[in-house]
Amino acid sequence: MEKYKYLILGAGPAGLTAANRLKQLGEDSFLVLEAEKEAGGLCRSELVDGSPLDIGGGHFLDVRRPKVNEYLFGFMPEDEWDIYERDSRIAINGEEVSHPLEANIWQMSIDEQIKYLTSIAEAGCNSGVPMPESFVSWIYWKLGKEIADNYMIPYNQKMFGEELDELGTYWLDKLPNVSFEETLRSCLMHKPYGTQPGHASFYYPKEYGYGELWLRMAKTIEKHMEYNKVVSKMDFENKVVKTQDGTEYSADIIITTIPWESIKYFENMPENLCNSIKELRHTGVEIRYHEKTLDTEAQWIYYPDKELKYHRILVRSNFCPGSKGYWTETNLQRVDNSAEMKEQEYSFGNTYAYPLNTKNKPQIMKNLLEWTAGKSVYGLGRWGEHQHYNSDRTVERALELVEEITEIK
Repeated sequence: MEKYKYLILGAGPAGLTAANRLKQLGEDSFLVLEAEKEAGGLCRSELVDGSPLDIGGGHFLDVRRPKVNEYLFGFMPEDEWDIYERDSRIAINGEEVSHPLEANIWQMSIDEQIKYLTSIAEAGCNSGVPMPESFVSWIYWKLGKEIADNYMIPYNQKMFGEELDELGTYWLDKLPNVSFEETLRSCLMHKPYGTQPGHASFYYPKEYGYGELWLRMAKTIEKHMEYNKVVSKMDFENKVVKTQDGTEYSADIIITTIPWESIKYFENMPENLCNSIKELRHTGVEIRYHEKTLDTEAQWIYYPDKELKYHRILVRSNFCPGSKGYWTETNLQRVDNSAEMKEQEYSFGNTYAYPLNTKNKPQIMKNLLEWTAGKSVYGLGRWGEHQHYNSDRTVERALELVEEITEIK
């Protein structure tokens, strides 16, 4: 059995950051296990039709965390990146309206503006109605009937599944907070008001896909990497991990960045925690390339129309220099499996794309991570913590965790 001080499961942004930070601190006894043939996780890229395509969806480096960016520029210097102002739009009622919708209703026709403004004014949050607990009711309460019916409800059903009331409301503070007064002001002044969403500006590589960053991070620790290693079992008492090929690894500390649901067997874990892991939910997506170059300046366009299988497109020619075409993102449960679609050359399936914020998830993860930390096993990142983190937040969490555990030990 191979023995290490640190064993890291998964070579996505979380695992690669943790491993590189350990190396920078002078640690040499660590190993990263990765199920795929290369590093990057959901942020991997492939060369498609002469230019990069990000096979896990639209990923990029946000500008909001300068310390994170400074760290990552140590692997891929800042002069290798372009910076963009994000142009995201929503295809609704035959128009393209900038995101967030409630801040840009002024881009609609006058009749539509009146209809949406009236709906927002009558929303429960603006008329003294107590905040509801169910997801669907919360959307109507917060945004009004027009935005709920024409955008938020159908879009989220396409992205996360039909049973939206299985989701909690605790995570919806991520939605832009635009009041009725600010919405009205934006319609009168023809400009957005209110708190705008994150990712308003972002970095993207000049010559590569986003996956290049993570390949470079993997290169710096290549002697500590093992690929095509699918974790099948974790023993918490002995801190032993077994992979599908039968290899066993032991460590003083384990950092897991892979989906808890993907591990088949847990040994020496309380039964109630094992059962709770089975209650965690996620969705998968298919990324499919289309060679047509669209006549739009938008980088992202969201499609609530349920007649369309996909929920959004990413126009890579508008942020990936020298490229053409666009790619669609579709919930795996909605993918067109006809023979014609199967024959299309460039499509990529991702079983684990988005952790779902179900009602019971916060308590499940609190109980799970507190117990595993007591066994020197730490969940990290989008899947280790079952949080919808973007890559910049994941890197930040990895740096925080390494600082914490190295101080403890």
